[in-house]
Amino acid sequence: MDIKKCTTLDEAREKIDSVDEEIVKLIAKRNNYIKQIAHFKTSIEEIKAEDRIDDVISRVREQAISLDLSPNLINDLYVRMIDAMVESEIAEFNNAKSF
Repeated sequence: MDIKKCTTLDEAREKIDSVDEEIVKLIAKRNNYIKQIAHFKTSIEEIKAEDRIDDVISRVREQAISLDLSPNLINDLYVRMIDAMVESEIAEFNNAKSF
């Protein structure tokens, strides 16, 4: 991970703003793939794939630990994000099935 050493508060804040922009773009990208996945599933129960969710949470917790980041923080962020994206996927699934 390439982290630039900042020399001023403003510079550090600019870097944080830039990272935030990238995070939002990546979340949007993830959500677009989630919507695509809805077209491959056959039921809402399949969308709520608890085993897959558990695997994702486990993987990102391990990644957080390897990056010296709180696994609980990542866990909480991902649980919230996944819950919202499951709702999005269900809406996409229902919309696709209505045609």
